[in-house]
Amino acid sequence: MTNVDVAVWSAELDRLHARIAGRFTRAEPRRRARQYLCGLVAGLDRTNGWTLAEQAGDVSPDGMQRLLRWADWDVDTVRDDVRDYVVEHLGDPQSVLIIDDTGFLKKGVKSAGVARQYSGTAGRVENCQVGVFLAYRSCKGHALIDRQLYLPQAWTDDRERCRAAGIPDEVGFATKVEMARTMLGRAFAAGIAPGWVTMDEAYGQSKSLRVWMEEHDQAHVVATRRNDDVVTTSMGFARVDNLIAALPGRAWSRISAGPGAHGPREYHWARTPIRVFWRPGRGHWLLARRNISTGELAYYVCYGPRQTRLMDLARVAGSRWAVEECFQQAKNGAGLDEYQVRDWRAWYAHITLSMAAHAWLVVAKTLTAKGEPAPAST
Repeated sequence: MTNVDVAVWSAELDRLHARIAGRFTRAEPRRRARQYLCGLVAGLDRTNGWTLAEQAGDVSPDGMQRLLRWADWDVDTVRDDVRDYVVEHLGDPQSVLIIDDTGFLKKGVKSAGVARQYSGTAGRVENCQVGVFLAYRSCKGHALIDRQLYLPQAWTDDRERCRAAGIPDEVGFATKVEMARTMLGRAFAAGIAPGWVTMDEAYGQSKSLRVWMEEHDQAHVVATRRNDDVVTTSMGFARVDNLIAALPGRAWSRISAGPGAHGPREYHWARTPIRVFWRPGRGHWLLARRNISTGELAYYVCYGPRQTRLMDLARVAGSRWAVEECFQQAKNGAGLDEYQVRDWRAWYAHITLSMAAHAWLVVAKTLTAKGEPAPAST
C-alpha cells in the first residue's frame, strides 16, 4: 500500500469514527471503539479480547470486554450509522438488498442462542450461533448493513436461561423469515430504496414474505423450491418445476450472472409469466437457471417493473453471491466470527463493530480504486 493509500484509509476511518462518535456517552469507550476497529483489520492471528487489547497497548482485555458488555453506547444506532454510511458511498438506484444467514461455531451451551443447528458455514448441523444478515450490493461494492441473532425456541421457552445470557425478557421467538422481514422493514423505513431484493430458498419459499414485499411494491427475485405452487393461469395452481419443464427449447438463453473467480458465471436462463392479474406497470414471472454442464435447475419467483428483461432478472438472481463474499471478507478481514463473548449485548456490539470495520475497508477500497481523496473528517 502506498503512502497515498494509507492516507486515504486513515482519513476514511477518521470520518467513519466521527460519524459514530456521538453514540458514545464517554470519551473512554469512544476512543476504545476506534482501537477496536483498527484491531479488527490489523491482520492479527486471532481477534479476541486479549489480542485486541495488546494491539491497543493494554495490559489486559478488561477494557475491550467492557466496551462490548457494559459501556454506555447505543449499539443499534451505530448499526444505523453503518447502514447509512454504506448507502451514502455505494448507493445506486439498481442496488440489491440480500438476505442470508451464517453460522458461528461455538463450544458449550451458555452463549446466547447457541444450539445444535444447521450451519451454512459448516454445511451441516453443528453447535453454533446463527446470525441473519442484510447486505447492500451495488455496482460500487457490497457490505453488511443489518444483523439479528437467531434464538431457537428452546432458548425463548427458557427465560431463566435467556436472562443468564443477558437476553431481555421482551425478546421472544422469531423465525428467520420474520427476522428478514424486520430488517427489510427497517431499511425501507430509513428511506433505503433498493432496485431489488433477493434471497435463497430458505427465505424465498415463504409466500407470506413474498406477499409482504409485493404490498410494499418492492421488486424481488427470490429462490424457491422446485415443488412450490404458484398461481399461473385461470386453471389454478401449478408446481414451478412443471411450469419450467413445459417451456420450449427456444425459451432458454445463455446469460452471464456476473463475474466469478474463474470468469463470467454463465448459465442457461428462461422465464414464464405467472399470475392471472398484474398490478399496473408490474409483472410476475417464474425464472429458472440451468447449469450448462450438469443441467441442474434452480427456480426463482420474480416481481418487478413490467418491462424488466430476462437478463435483468438473471443479474439480480446472480447478485446473491455478494452476501457470501461479505461473510468471507468480514470473517477473514474484520473478525466477524472471532469473538469470545457469551451474552446477547456483547454479540450485537462485536458484530456491529465488525460490520463497521468491513464497511470501512469496502469504502476505502473504492476511494483508492477511483484515485479520489477521502472526504475531510467533520
